[in-house]
Amino acid sequence: MTAPVTLVEAWRGDFLESLHQGHVAIASASGDIVEGWGNPDQLVFPRSAIKMIQALPLIESGAADSAGLTDEHLALSCASHNGARIHTDRIKAWLEAIGKGDDDFRCGTQLPDDRQARTEMICSDQTPCRIHNNCSGKHSGFLTLTRHLGAGPEYVEVDHPVQLAVREAFEETTGETSPGYGIDGCSAPNFVSTLGGVARAMARFAVAAKDGDDGSSPRARAMSRLTAAMSRHPDLVAGEGRACTRLMRAMDGKVAVKTGAEGVFTAIIPEQGIGIALKISDGATRASEATIVALLIRLGVLDANHPVAKDYFNAAITDRRGAVVGRYKSTI
Repeated sequence: MTAPVTLVEAWRGDFLESLHQGHVAIASASGDIVEGWGNPDQLVFPRSAIKMIQALPLIESGAADSAGLTDEHLALSCASHNGARIHTDRIKAWLEAIGKGDDDFRCGTQLPDDRQARTEMICSDQTPCRIHNNCSGKHSGFLTLTRHLGAGPEYVEVDHPVQLAVREAFEETTGETSPGYGIDGCSAPNFVSTLGGVARAMARFAVAAKDGDDGSSPRARAMSRLTAAMSRHPDLVAGEGRACTRLMRAMDGKVAVKTGAEGVFTAIIPEQGIGIALKISDGATRASEATIVALLIRLGVLDANHPVAKDYFNAAITDRRGAVVGRYKSTI
């Protein structure tokens, strides 16, 4: 078994203060790992970085079209959003359209990450609802699929028809039989696979997106639609100030990226037909963001001189007065 490798170093002055280790896999749709660091066979919980896979049954079943879902809905189904009004207003309307409400969610409540929405809520002495959960878009997709299938209300149970469909899509796109699952922060099952399997799935999305409407199968067309929705609506996938939104804008929608908890990040690169998956061993978001940016620059899809890239790639460490006192250095 290959050990994790150092991917990001934190330097303060002339001294190494901290380091982050992890694994990276870059795959082609054929399943080959074309480049990797650490152990591409490392088993991981991909967390929210594979929400586009979890959304595949929503389209493939016909539920999305039956409910009249647009690209905005599909982007939200892949989102880990900030809970800003642009997110929650759309999700409220989505729920109303399918005859559901906040109580139908099984994702739990969450204070909005969006500063304005959070401040308004605190200052008006309101309490957060399930709709503010950063996964409420994904759960709106689950509820839409549940209604379409005529299934029971406990859609996060691992043996529910929705999650059985998700597992099938996950195993088919990764090319692996999942050895098990854990429960994500939003109460839904999160299936385990190798990091290489996740990269392989992202590469399949990339090839499908490159083919567009000419995709040879319903799955390929569903993959293309989800990738396009993420790329066209980066503000709905995450939110202002978030790495996913900022990076997709910086690359003019040519690449779709998605973060996940505990240091996971994925990328779909249609022009090259490849997918990326990475996992930071200590779960640090600062390291996963720095590493995905280093990889995007290495692959030539993000300009190293773009202001957004500079905020993550070999980014400055500053003190409270704004003086540069160190730097995060990528080893890739």
